[in-house]
Amino acid sequence: MIKTLSFRTHKIAEYISWTYFFHAWGLPAKFATIANVHDCQACISSWIESFNTSEDRLKAKEAANLYKDAVETLNEVDGKLDYKGRFGIFEANSNGDDIWVYREKDIVSIPCLRQQYRLSTNEECLCLADFIMPSEMGKRDKIAVFVSSNAKEMEGLYPSDNYKHLLCQTLSDRLAEAGTELMHTLIRRNYWGYAPKENLSTSDILRGKYQGIRPAVGYPSLPDQSVIFILDKLIDFSKIGVTITETGAMNPHASTCGLIFAHPQARYFNVGPIGKDQLSDYSFRRNISIEQAKDFLSANIV
Repeated sequence: MIKTLSFRTHKIAEYISWTYFFHAWGLPAKFATIANVHDCQACISSWIESFNTSEDRLKAKEAANLYKDAVETLNEVDGKLDYKGRFGIFEANSNGDDIWVYREKDIVSIPCLRQQYRLSTNEECLCLADFIMPSEMGKRDKIAVFVSSNAKEMEGLYPSDNYKHLLCQTLSDRLAEAGTELMHTLIRRNYWGYAPKENLSTSDILRGKYQGIRPAVGYPSLPDQSVIFILDKLIDFSKIGVTITETGAMNPHASTCGLIFAHPQARYFNVGPIGKDQLSDYSFRRNISIEQAKDFLSANIV
């Protein structure tokens, strides 16, 4: 199954992580609680006064004004600039540290990296392929591939107003993540349906309390940015207007892609540094030169 979804801004706004939004503006997470405050002036004033120091109260006032402007901007673009997401659910197996994705008559291999350095002897050296059923079991598992993007036009709004322009850019990033969160929820409950009885609040969803994980390309457990070309081959990012540069960057900037695992024990981890042995093995499995592998995995080379 490969499917494209489109949502209006108001549909995904409730899935925005305001903590990350305020972080982008240099404000600590505690000020993100303004999103839970009633929008009447009395409630906002009471929230501002709840902070102990004058410095925090000044920042709280700044956060309240920023949040107000953000909500107004979201209302302005609602129905004009929609989020688009695309995903594919495929049969899959693991083969060593590779994930084999079965696409019609083809097998597309996604090479993964394994942790090599542990903080204690009791820790496992994890690899994303561990969360997919091995091929020798004789039964196929499933995996999902996703890409999502907020409307490119939003990043270019208000070019003559620096504040509003930056506000739109930071909101666009958060909307792309929010749309992905909603899409992932629908995948778990409906399209893939591995968690049909899930009944989590939005806040619990944003805390990642659901079953499974959604590692994005370029993040600690899936650090090789070039894997993006494999995912593009599987679900064709261009169907939602996403293009990829030679270095694996996505355009529009407010885009994300990755894998979805359903295994109940799946968890996020940091691959961390890898040795020359794994680098050599990985370049062979990825079918690229060691020098190319070094370029894509520079942060993981010992």
